[in-house]
Amino acid sequence: MSAALAREGHEVLAVARRGGPAVAEYLFAGLDVAAVPPAELARLLTGHRVRAVVNVTGGWGTTEEEMRYAHITLVDRLLRALALMDDRPRLVHVGSVHEYGPVPEPLSIGEDLPPRPTTMYARTKLAGSELVLDAARAGRVDALVLRAVNVCGPRTTRASFLGAVAGMLRAADAANPVTLRVADARRDFVDVRDLAEAVVLALASPATGRVVNIGRGEATSMRELVDLLAAAAALPPDALRIEDGPIDSKGGNWTLADIGLAGRLLGWKPRIPLAEAMRATWEVPAD
Repeated sequence: MSAALAREGHEVLAVARRGGPAVAEYLFAGLDVAAVPPAELARLLTGHRVRAVVNVTGGWGTTEEEMRYAHITLVDRLLRALALMDDRPRLVHVGSVHEYGPVPEPLSIGEDLPPRPTTMYARTKLAGSELVLDAARAGRVDALVLRAVNVCGPRTTRASFLGAVAGMLRAADAANPVTLRVADARRDFVDVRDLAEAVVLALASPATGRVVNIGRGEATSMRELVDLLAAAAALPPDALRIEDGPIDSKGGNWTLADIGLAGRLLGWKPRIPLAEAMRATWEVPAD
């Protein structure tokens, strides 16, 4: 994300609890946004003359408290901080396609679909997005919400399915084969670099108070994704065994985003093929 912003001439200030290689080249402020008083965050942003904020935070916790902290408390503190600034920055908030809740195959998820989330992850993500939308529609902030599908590519978090699979494959060989249980599910995945380009375009867009879906607009089987990742790892055939497994995710067994609005409103479309995304998932692990 930071690299895409820097390429467009933005001076990047990364704000997070901890730094790492992904932000090593940029100005960094170690701060827990969900914990600090909004006035402190406002002073930080004002002091650095911040004109745009991208919120890509999200928790992979397992408890309601953890998810509310990452998805609701943090967003509320951020919005309160922006409201205190004389020159309020543009905000792009990255939400999740899971905010819509489970949908039946072969439905394509459009932005007009009423959200009906069923998991704690999806409910808290939706609550955070709705805080942003309410503030934008009330004129308190200039903001756009991007609802992203499942993300892959470089630095895919180890907490995700593909990140976990990549970690297991690194320990696999013919003498120590890995057995994976893969659900009979089809989901929309987008490379994080394509998502970053959507964020750049969203920052420049005059649109506010709206939701825009970001995905490939394709539903790919989880088995095909695992096969692409195994091919990128160049594993011998007998190093990986795949078995059928249960649906176990923060979404359902089917996601397919309608990305037409992203093209019309932002001039965006995905460019990176899944095979290339899986190569990057393998070659550039999470920090």
